[in-house]
Amino acid sequence: MTNTWCELQIVCDSVLEETVFWQLDQFGFRGMASEKKGDLRLIRAYLPLQEVQTADLAALQQQLSENAASMGVAAPELHQRSLDEEDWANSWKQYWHPQEIGDRFLINPAWLPTPDTRRLILRLDPGVAFGTGNHQTTQLCLEALEAHINSEAVIADIGCGSGILSIAALLLGASKVYAVDVDPLAVQSTVNNGELNSIKPECLIVEQGSVERLVSLVPAPVDGIVCNILAEVIIKLIPQWNAIAHASTWGILSGILVSQAQAVNETLNQHGWCITSQLQKQDWCCLNIRRA
Repeated sequence: MTNTWCELQIVCDSVLEETVFWQLDQFGFRGMASEKKGDLRLIRAYLPLQEVQTADLAALQQQLSENAASMGVAAPELHQRSLDEEDWANSWKQYWHPQEIGDRFLINPAWLPTPDTRRLILRLDPGVAFGTGNHQTTQLCLEALEAHINSEAVIADIGCGSGILSIAALLLGASKVYAVDVDPLAVQSTVNNGELNSIKPECLIVEQGSVERLVSLVPAPVDGIVCNILAEVIIKLIPQWNAIAHASTWGILSGILVSQAQAVNETLNQHGWCITSQLQKQDWCCLNIRRA
């Protein structure tokens, strides 16, 4: 019997896009996509209908409204409809197209033909994991990576999601990436996307967990840390990073609202790190950091 899926459509201010994706991910939605709708964003997310309860959606609506209020923008509008299995599998993919990012990358959906380009082609099928390249925070990280990677670099990717940043680092020439995520579905997505891009398994080590897993996983301190998670999570993780860093380790941090950068900076300073530069797209920023 064909399964039935719930398609949730969220119309919101663009500044909320990243936060909405994170909330949907925490809620358990799968296969998320975003497109422009005038000056707003239309986000689509999918969940098996039997897992959807009216009370749960009401709680999600409340969380999103509170986030919007804290950022001074209008509350998102939520709409839902039912889809069968086949429609779900293809619905969100039609809204995602090849995208050039920075000076070197082209993010190409895995189900589309590979274009003729001199850019580095990163083939991606995010599945249920976070990270498609459509979001400002991921774009900022990819642009920052272009300036950091050399052929000797060993990288730690904390909260790897779809694996987009890990694979990008390796395509740029990094020698090895250790990637971790607390979500087992993200771990599998990173492995699968590594295979899509012909990444050697010995160059991309993927494990479930967080910094404590990296401490036991990496044989020596890493040269760079990339972390695209929400600011409040980054602040909690910063005290643990010295255990995997050497004197010249650098970092790229995103998922941070511009208004949250100072709080992140204060925690960095307390633990021997400093910000060297800050990139910004709309209300989101990416912090380039190094050991102080």
